[in-house]
Amino acid sequence: QVQLVESGGDLVQPGGSLRLSCAASGFTLARYAIGWFRQAPGKEREGVSCISSSGDNTYYADSVKGRFTIFRDNAKNTVYLQMNSLKPEDTAVYYCRTDCRGVVAETARYYYDMTYWGLGTLVTVSS
Repeated sequence: QVQLVESGGDLVQPGGSLRLSCAASGFTLARYAIGWFRQAPGKEREGVSCISSSGDNTYYADSVKGRFTIFRDNAKNTVYLQMNSLKPEDTAVYYCRTDCRGVVAETARYYYDMTYWGLGTLVTVSS
């Protein structure tokens, strides 16, 4: 079965850290650029970060730049999002996707004939 599965979401205090994982099954993640997106209650989905298939290029939305780091381990078929200095406004369901359109302008070229989405993982930043 072809799927992406996100994990690592949790309740964390402001200023804390979390590491999200995006694991692929049924296909080779290394062939794809991967985007992380998030959607907060009552808000539109927004692009957070993107990493090229090789991992050589990374991109970040201004709202998370300097706080989040995206990286990948293609041997484990997994992409990660390290989130530091978390703020209440980071609270959202986080999704990974084999498509980076909508993260930043430079990532518009990262898309494929098939797009795979995960079901998301909830991050709550609250004291």
